[in-house]
Amino acid sequence: VQLVEAGGGLVRTGVSLRLSCAASGFSFGDYAIAWFRQVAGKEREGVAASSNDGRTTYYEDSVRGRFSISRDNAKKTVYLQMSNLNPEDTAVYYCAAADPDNLILALMRSQDYVYWGQGTQVTVSS
Repeated sequence: VQLVEAGGGLVRTGVSLRLSCAASGFSFGDYAIAWFRQVAGKEREGVAASSNDGRTTYYEDSVRGRFSISRDNAKKTVYLQMSNLNPEDTAVYYCAAADPDNLILALMRSQDYVYWGQGTQVTVSS
């Protein structure tokens, strides 16, 4: 099982960035996928989640309206489009897979996710 994130980098406030997460080794279309982020010394927090078919999505309050999660099950890839970035978005971003349960999606708790990527750093300068 592998989840490989890409697309992170150093950007300035206000710009956009798109992260991708390529999956292999499991039945991607049967799993919900979420993006989490973590700042050193803080807990990992869920920012966006997608149902296995992509029709249902959830967002953490601080990113709603700025971030958009989408997935291409044929390509086994999930994306996180991030717009109007600010320094508070600086973190390591992880994608993760979980059972396609609506409550798991809505809660975005890291302990419910079984497969994880290695993370990609996003740094937003002011």
